[in-house]
Amino acid sequence: MQNPVYVGVSAQISLARRMETIARNMANINTPGFRAEAMKFETLVSRIAENNSAVVNFTTAGKSYIETSRGPVTQTANPLDVAVKGEAYFSLQTPAGQVYTRDGRMMMTADGALVSVMGYPFLDGGGAPLELNPQGGAPRIAADGTIYQNDVAVGALGLFEFQPDSELRYGPNASVIPDKEPLPLANASVNGVMQGYIENANVNGVVEMTRLIEVSRAFEQVEAMLRQQEEMMGKAIDTIGAVR
Repeated sequence: MQNPVYVGVSAQISLARRMETIARNMANINTPGFRAEAMKFETLVSRIAENNSAVVNFTTAGKSYIETSRGPVTQTANPLDVAVKGEAYFSLQTPAGQVYTRDGRMMMTADGALVSVMGYPFLDGGGAPLELNPQGGAPRIAADGTIYQNDVAVGALGLFEFQPDSELRYGPNASVIPDKEPLPLANASVNGVMQGYIENANVNGVVEMTRLIEVSRAFEQVEAMLRQQEEMMGKAIDTIGAVR
């Protein structure tokens, strides 16, 4: 009698998690370099029900993961904006440690340090902060990430690739933090950079709105089913009580 209620509650928990994910994606749809969050669910079979020759499937609360697909690129003509052409990531030094981002909006401080919009230093391939000559004029950034001032190489943007099956979690400044040590870029011809461009979030607003509507309707359907089960249980109790 209680099985439909338990299944309905498990569905509501998973739908609530899905709603939180959609809300987070929509809140960051205009955040350059943001990587969308997605959910995957599994079905669990009740062992107690199975032992009683019944089939009762529960939905897990869901496991979130970060999508690494590339977002659309916008031209800005700002020499301190860079976008990655392939699958690599820039690296920043933050209070959370070394993190990795696709947000290539750089700013130069008064002493020539290249920092993110949140003030975190951009790092080179060896993990050292990048510094330019503040009097050296606008930098020219080659496709392989090498930075030139007055046609003299003064540094290179660090580009990193994640190891296969790396699990990611969110960090500051639209960044991600992998559970495995990233590797320095191996193929600059594929994973180079474009100066004067920024990469936008890989969130598709139309798709997220469609998912939001679907989740809202599913939640309403489950809620209606639970109300129906509650009414049936009440009627059953009344009937049994009247017989006595």
